[in-house]
Amino acid sequence: QVVLVESGGGLVQARDSLRLSCAASGSTFSTYGIGWFRQAPGKDGVLIAAITSSGSRTYYVDSVKDRFTISRDNAKSTVYLQMDSLKPEDTAAYFCSATVLGDITALRGYTYWGQGTHVTVSS
Repeated sequence: QVVLVESGGGLVQARDSLRLSCAASGSTFSTYGIGWFRQAPGKDGVLIAAITSSGSRTYYVDSVKDRFTISRDNAKSTVYLQMDSLKPEDTAAYFCSATVLGDITALRGYTYWGQGTHVTVSS
């Protein structure tokens, strides 16, 4: 089992940057793939970025490609989401989640969730 805690959200202006962190407890962190999801008000949650347990592969949804970067430091049991060139449409609650599946795009694998952190981007 792994417990996840997100941090780093806040209120920023368009074109600003933010870095979200997902800190995990548990000695097996390095065996989990981690995904970042976001849910805008009134909309379904979407997997926007993910990284394999080793960090060798990543996934990005088209709307954040070339703006967001996911990375991990297994020694610190932390996954990061660097968000650059933020847009008002990036406003959402952001959640990290852990999967034991090697396919980090398989939504059914995400079984452990953090409490979320809010990002608001003003125009």
